[in-house]
Formats: sequence, structure tokens, C-alpha cells
Amino acid sequence: MVAAADAQNYAQKLGISHDMAVQELGWDDDTDDDLRADIEETVGGDLLDEDSDEVIDVVLLWWRDGDGDLVDALMDAIVSLSDDGFVWVLTPKTGHPGHVEPSEIAESAPTAGLTQTSAINLGDWAGSRLVQPKARVPKR
Repeated sequence: MVAAADAQNYAQKLGISHDMAVQELGWDDDTDDDLRADIEETVGGDLLDEDSDEVIDVVLLWWRDGDGDLVDALMDAIVSLSDDGFVWVLTPKTGHPGHVEPSEIAESAPTAGLTQTSAINLGDWAGSRLVQPKARVPKR
């Protein structure tokens, strides 16, 4: 049952729980299939693709050096994001092909209207969690 414990671990690390709508952007042959399967098992369904018109709870954005403009990709990623939703930018770790410097994410997030809240390790990938700043409630 080690696999089941690990599966729960990936989704838990990412803050993903049952019945969440998870959209996957940037999938390619190099993405981590175990991580993807763990998330699908946790949410109880398939990951949504870029053509989905649902309100999204979590966006998984697989991003590599050379994929283009990260700000543009983040702007596209948040179009259908719920108010409490968040984006995980998943990049290859240092020493792996396509590695992205953390500073690129740190500089791109605010331009796209996002704030970086945490970073985690996921096997050969590193994850950066980005959220939309909470709207300030006017005082009465």
C-alpha cells in the first residue's frame, strides 16, 4: 500500500482534495505521470484541459525554459480560476532539461496579478504556488 500513501502525499502537498476542478496546462511527454494519476485519483476524475469552460479550483501549469512568455501563460491560466483558486507552476528541477530559474517565476507572478506563497519539491519537478491577492473588504 505504499503507492496509495504516496499518491495521497502528492495531492496533499499540492492542497488538492476530492471534487476539486483541476486544469492541466502545458502537458508534454516529460510530465510526471505518477503525479498526474495521484491527482486524478484524489479528485475522482480526469484533469481538465485548456478547452474546459468550468470554474477552476487549481491550475497545474507545466512550464519549461523555452515554453514562451510565462506572464502570458499565467494570464491565460487565471481566466477561469475561482476566487479562492490557485496555480501551481511546475518546472523541471535544477540540472534537468528545461529548468527554469525561480527568479523568472518570482518576477512573472506579480505582473500577472499573482502572489507566490510557497514552493515544494515533487520528484524531478519543483512547484511554485501562486494565488490571486484577496480583495480588500471596504470598512464600514
